[in-house]
Amino acid sequence: MARRFMCETLVCACLGLSMTMLAPAAGAVTDVLETPARATELAPQSLLNDATRTGDRIVAVGERGHIIYSDDQGETWTQADVPVSVTLNAVDFGTEQHGWVVGHSGAVLHSSDAGETWQLQFDGLDAGELIIESRQQQIADMEARIEQAPEEEKGDLEWALDDLLFALENAQADLDIGPVNPFLDVWFEDDSHGFVVGAYGMIFQTRDGGETWQDWAPRLDNPWNLHYNAITRIEGGALVLVGESGQIHVSEDNGNTWTRRESPYDGSFFGVTGTGQPDEIYAFGLRGTILHSADLGQSWARISGNSNATLNSASLAGDDRLVLVGNAGAVLVSNDGGDTFSASFRNDRQGVMAAIPLANEHLLLVGEGGVKHAGPAGKNTD
Repeated sequence: MARRFMCETLVCACLGLSMTMLAPAAGAVTDVLETPARATELAPQSLLNDATRTGDRIVAVGERGHIIYSDDQGETWTQADVPVSVTLNAVDFGTEQHGWVVGHSGAVLHSSDAGETWQLQFDGLDAGELIIESRQQQIADMEARIEQAPEEEKGDLEWALDDLLFALENAQADLDIGPVNPFLDVWFEDDSHGFVVGAYGMIFQTRDGGETWQDWAPRLDNPWNLHYNAITRIEGGALVLVGESGQIHVSEDNGNTWTRRESPYDGSFFGVTGTGQPDEIYAFGLRGTILHSADLGQSWARISGNSNATLNSASLAGDDRLVLVGNAGAVLVSNDGGDTFSASFRNDRQGVMAAIPLANEHLLLVGEGGVKHAGPAGKNTD
């Protein structure tokens, strides 16, 4: 599970292209949701935003609807059958056969054959309609609450009602533009229960494998609708969601309710990972920031990564080996469970979005230059 963006500049570019900056006509966006990804031998060399394992297979996703998979540790790749040509940001498998991919225009894709073929299951138009329904219900509930509230409480509640009315207007305006807001990450527990998260505070839950979705945004403390960039489960069972402006949200009941944790950093987090130890979290992002918590986010310590490069993704490789990757070809490796990191930078300085551990402590990296192989410390081997 990776997601996010290639660098601070590309954060603006990616969000701008898929959201408000030079917003396309609804028809133009719908076209890429209806246009299958073109088969090309260059897919493994093009921008890839995430990669994961499912069984012995590696699946990677990226620009133009590219999804590729390898059954020989990344030596050769096959391009999957994909019904959209939008940029894809993240991939996760709930079981070995059932996987989900999310991307621009609110695209959510599902595969039931370990990533060989994909179907569009949900998109930004569906999301927009659910958000409007949800806001309308919140407004109705708030109006009923105001009617029954003591006079001294009505003022604050009416302010809250105004905020909800404004949010409804925004949601309706977004839907008029078209399905332009991207999903940035996805997590599935199994073949039924999962979450997709993304721009402007979008978070949706499904409990039937994506047949139906519920708007989960009202359950989180995010009044400004800031972006959600990454979601994962850590050892012990808690779910952790991180995002823009230092957001860290924790759920201890499998995503039903969420608590916002205080963060000592107010910049964006692009990734979050556990370590295999109960209740232990690493959150990381802009300017090489790394935060560590051993108590489910109740307290945090800053960790030096010996790099100022923005960090995008993490992977666990063995009991004590933690790898973080990021912009400018940054590969940070810890061999002591995340207490200390050594940093190296690939010769090409191209951004790295995800790392897959291979045998002999080697790594398969995906990012700005497509698929690349690296040695134990992230050094070039290809």
